[in-house]
Amino acid sequence: MITGLVCITPAAGVVEGWAAVIMGLCSGSIPWTTMMVIHKHSEILQKVDDTMAVLHTHAIAGSLGGILTGLFAKPNLNKLFFGDSAHYIGLFYGFDDKSRIGSGVRQMGVQFAGIMFVVFVNVLTTTIICLSIQMVVPLRMSDEDMEIGDDAAHGEEAYAIWGSGDRHENYFYPSSVNAAFELPVTTN
Repeated sequence: MITGLVCITPAAGVVEGWAAVIMGLCSGSIPWTTMMVIHKHSEILQKVDDTMAVLHTHAIAGSLGGILTGLFAKPNLNKLFFGDSAHYIGLFYGFDDKSRIGSGVRQMGVQFAGIMFVVFVNVLTTTIICLSIQMVVPLRMSDEDMEIGDDAAHGEEAYAIWGSGDRHENYFYPSSVNAAFELPVTTN
């Protein structure tokens, strides 16, 4: 649902229903493929710590929405937003009206330029923010802390499924930052 909403947002009001259905099908399958297939086989993507799959659900789906909007934008619907300008037409409608192919190609260029601008701004701001924060606070836990998990970061277990505050018998980190607030372990 998220990828569908992200994909259709750039096209809201400028594509017909059949185009929205195609965009929905593409937004469900293409980001899933990039996340489940391409991500697992790409060395570069394996180095990215993207726990929530934000790259796939937002960057891929948003770029897909921009590209598909450039293909499916209907001239009559574009008039509602942009007036009678002949420049705003989807590429497929440009092919339909042979005299406006150039406007359709121009619109695809505008869509790609918009995507590249967003990518540039995001990379720039992310780099600046990460470098600034990294000087004060490390952005990634050490491998030792990653093995310990939530107890190392927060002083507690996220999912104590063994009972009310009980720890599993194989739990090997008995001390905790918040020991005063934990329930005592009961022994039978």
